[in-house]
Amino acid sequence: MSTCRFDRRTLLKGTGAALLTAGSGALLRTQPIRAADPSAAPSPAPIPGSRVPIETIRRAPKVLLHDHLDGGLRPQTVIELADETGYGGLPTEDPDALAAWFLAGADRKSLELYLEGFDQTVAVMQTPDAIARVAAECVEDLAADGIVYAEVRYAPEHSTAQGLSMDAVMEAWLAGFATGMARAADAGTPIVVRALVTAMRQTDRSREVAAVALRFRDTGVVGFDLAGPEAGFPAIDHAPAFQAIRDASFRATCHAGEAAGLFSISDALGACSADRIGHGVRLADDLFDEGGETRLGRVARDVLDRRIPLEICPSSNVHTGAVPSIPEHPVERFRRLGIAVTVNTDNRLMSGVTVSSEMATLSATFGIGLEEMRAMTIAAIDGSFAPYEERMRILHEVVEPGYDRLIAEGAA
Repeated sequence: MSTCRFDRRTLLKGTGAALLTAGSGALLRTQPIRAADPSAAPSPAPIPGSRVPIETIRRAPKVLLHDHLDGGLRPQTVIELADETGYGGLPTEDPDALAAWFLAGADRKSLELYLEGFDQTVAVMQTPDAIARVAAECVEDLAADGIVYAEVRYAPEHSTAQGLSMDAVMEAWLAGFATGMARAADAGTPIVVRALVTAMRQTDRSREVAAVALRFRDTGVVGFDLAGPEAGFPAIDHAPAFQAIRDASFRATCHAGEAAGLFSISDALGACSADRIGHGVRLADDLFDEGGETRLGRVARDVLDRRIPLEICPSSNVHTGAVPSIPEHPVERFRRLGIAVTVNTDNRLMSGVTVSSEMATLSATFGIGLEEMRAMTIAAIDGSFAPYEERMRILHEVVEPGYDRLIAEGAA
């Protein structure tokens, strides 16, 4: 493996070819990140053909931008919360069988069918204690996978079925994050986790949800999101909520280009002024092969030129039918064009993944190594909604030295 160095002038401009060229800038050296405690989470299964062993990937400092709180519960926690709350709708009370049920239900090549599994997880997230527990365990599980910064999203309206206000949901959610971060620090795997407040396309509460996000912006919320079924529920219908976010100088991401076509990405960037795109795989529809070269259409050119990060979720994209298979996923094509690609989980329970397993899958499929993983991690921390000073601290004190150490080990 090469000991690639990044030119300081291009370091924070994205990922892809621009970041993979060698430069003269010397990397800031500090103490390397501590490895995640292997006992804190189940050991991941090897990914056949991965260029980088998954245990090495777990030790790499990673950044996660697209993860749903209600899509990442531990199966045992779902069972225990169902028992505590009297919910009787689970298909099984065996944790392994329940995990398999969620994965089978998700992998039906339809976003609408994929979303059905959330009926079970949301049903057990209707009390402050349950929400706080799920949030704390989320943080611990991410830290155990080597995540050093994460933005986890949830629609607070999902937890109001039994009388909780959205503010009460937020308070429990953020309290759980604080507990989880404290536990992770005590375990020697420090992590920063922030919240993205999600509105749902199929309801009419987006302006109300945007107001919730703004009320909690100084206590752990870093942005606003729009999710839910794309077909028949265009983002432009929620433009007033995004305008409220923009008027308050806040940040926003938007699910687009997953179930719906290129137009949904255009709406998210235009009418909604989103800073990032959740998924965005249909951007491939705006790439044209001409004489051995790739011509970018207007939307793809805008995404590239403005360094709009794509929150790519490879396995989920296959499960929802957004792409036919991992080898046919456009993620590598995007990366080679210089588009700001980030690697995410979407829903760890439903798709049965971690960031490490997704990185390993890309390594096995496209041959990416630690240098490319570093570039995508840099794109992720640069595209995060954390304050500039926090982004720079994580980049220089955690991400760079962590990858330096792993690359040096591989070259030894």
